[in-house]
Amino acid sequence: MTVARSQLVDLEITRYYHCISRCVRRAFLCGEGFEHRKAWIEERLELLAGNFAVSVCGFSIMDNHLHVLCRLEPGVAERWTDEEVIRRWIAVYPPRTLDVDDPKVVQMWVDHECQDAAKVSRYRERLQDLGWFMKALKEPLARMANKEDDCKGTFWESRYKSIAILDDEALLATCAYIDLNPVAAGIAATPEKSPHTSVKQRAEHARESGAIGKVRQATGKSVAGAKIEGEFEQSHWLCPLQDVQRAAKGRREGMLPGLSLASYLELVDWTARLWRQGKARMSTEVAGIMERLGTSAEFWESRMKKLLGKSRLLGSYFATRSDRLKEIATRRGVHHVDNAVGGLASG
Repeated sequence: MTVARSQLVDLEITRYYHCISRCVRRAFLCGEGFEHRKAWIEERLELLAGNFAVSVCGFSIMDNHLHVLCRLEPGVAERWTDEEVIRRWIAVYPPRTLDVDDPKVVQMWVDHECQDAAKVSRYRERLQDLGWFMKALKEPLARMANKEDDCKGTFWESRYKSIAILDDEALLATCAYIDLNPVAAGIAATPEKSPHTSVKQRAEHARESGAIGKVRQATGKSVAGAKIEGEFEQSHWLCPLQDVQRAAKGRREGMLPGLSLASYLELVDWTARLWRQGKARMSTEVAGIMERLGTSAEFWESRMKKLLGKSRLLGSYFATRSDRLKEIATRRGVHHVDNAVGGLASG
């Protein structure tokens, strides 16, 4: 049964949502000669991440669908000034009559819009709303594609699917699943070479920052290396993996404590080998991740193979612990809720 978005997106339950949107009829509207549209989507994601109170934690853009892992940032938009709200809104939706390259004209426009308190309030709400984030991602790209094809009509399926992520292991599994989509589809041989994915973005940013050696230091459990790695993650538009100092002023919140980029790359590479070869040697780094999550390699392997083997994820929640699913069912007043991965939640 489809869950109303108003029931599903609940900040008291989780801030993390795995959003999936498919092209109409599952047609390869971003493949078969139209791969450049994937770059459009990637560029748009970066723009939205810089202007919405929504962090992009992971993504993969396939030929006929896309995955985006979002984290809602409650309270952030409330701290923006009215001018910041208007500037963010016109960055996402530039008015046709506004010359955005003329600073004086833009300032006059912003000053005028700030006088309308109701409009500012409306924009502020939209800039922290998951539905508006997805709308702002998909609609402009559909128009660009239709213009290129010289046609009219629907590009995306009308409703995107969102799965609420309920615990840390489910969060990490979702990240890996999203990044491994091209490997599972046979598009890429290794995760870091997977086109139009967050893992490729993160690896390229490390190279461009001259931080590969520092990533290796972090892998070797060097405190200095891990700290430096946390710093260069802060400079990338994707949400940092490592949550180093959540409360530190001026720093963006990361996803999981102790999850360095180096550790994540090792985990994704090891998981890819399991998927492609059925076996792989586990490094001490990956073993450490399993230990911190309170899980085992066997549970992880079973969960990831089931995830990557599915053609479509069912259910509106993803948890690795059955008690979290029971908690949600009680909250919604129903007997049970379906797990998106099905039958893989432990007690």
